[in-house]
Amino acid sequence: MKALVYTATNEVIYREEPDPTPGTGESLVKVEASGICGSDMHAYHGKDPRRVPPLILGHEVAGTVASGEAVGKRVVINPLITCGRCPLCDTGRSNLCARRELIGMRLAGAYAELVTIPSVNLIAVPEGLNTVHASLAEPTATALHALNLAMRAAHRPLAELRTLVIGGGAVGLLAALLLRGYGCRRLVVAETHGMRRESVARHVGCEVHDPINDPALDTDAFDLVIDAVGGGVTRKSAMAAVSPGGVFIHIGLMDSGGELDIRKLTLFEVSLIGVYCYTAADMRAAVQAIAEGMLGDLGWVETRALADGAKAFDDLHHARSAAAKIVLVP
Repeated sequence: MKALVYTATNEVIYREEPDPTPGTGESLVKVEASGICGSDMHAYHGKDPRRVPPLILGHEVAGTVASGEAVGKRVVINPLITCGRCPLCDTGRSNLCARRELIGMRLAGAYAELVTIPSVNLIAVPEGLNTVHASLAEPTATALHALNLAMRAAHRPLAELRTLVIGGGAVGLLAALLLRGYGCRRLVVAETHGMRRESVARHVGCEVHDPINDPALDTDAFDLVIDAVGGGVTRKSAMAAVSPGGVFIHIGLMDSGGELDIRKLTLFEVSLIGVYCYTAADMRAAVQAIAEGMLGDLGWVETRALADGAKAFDDLHHARSAAAKIVLVP
């Protein structure tokens, strides 16, 4: 099969790779769409020690079952593989399973013509749903999981909260679209990339903020702050922006540096919640949300051929693309 392989820092190569062989309880899936995630870019930049080259990256995937259960069915893959038996899995928190694996991290991922996955990780694609759009289920599930956690911690419904989303990439944009769907009216998205700010304003219809050139946002002003970047600078901005009794949702994993204002966290009783991935239920809900049109027309998604994947990675590296999501199609 053909695959796009991460071979070294800032290098991915489209080349021939052996076809994967499904094991017991696994299915072989013909990949039809696989999105480029920020974590894949993190690996591409040589900043993720968990992803060691040579490795086929990619975990945002939709396709058709080629062998195993449900042959011929269109599916979304839940790329998070868990044990299904531990107390965390039993209590619906499978994303925290100590034995979890993710395709495209240590296991071969989906920037390829074929990928294997446990059959229990297959989710049917609703009739009429575009396969490229279906591949957005994974980042949508991450945003959905974050908002579900925010709802549990917030003292009022999401629709009533003044909300700041930091980062206009896929997860930040999807969180903003979901917030709009939940009726959130006072919404600001902060993004440094000019073309992405324009895309957010057009597709979400909310206020956008340029953290570099615009006047600083009001301090202590937002009931809910979502950091979809996860860098030292964005954490500092998020803590400055969150209001007394507010909720700070931390999704991004850019770095672990910088200081966090623990004094404010304590004196203002700010709820700081880390978010990792999603549960199987979140994945199924994300597929349904996309199918029902909750995220709009998804006109901000760009598709490119898998064979041109190296150029796509390079364009994202040099900020030449306005797209919050590039989906590779074999």
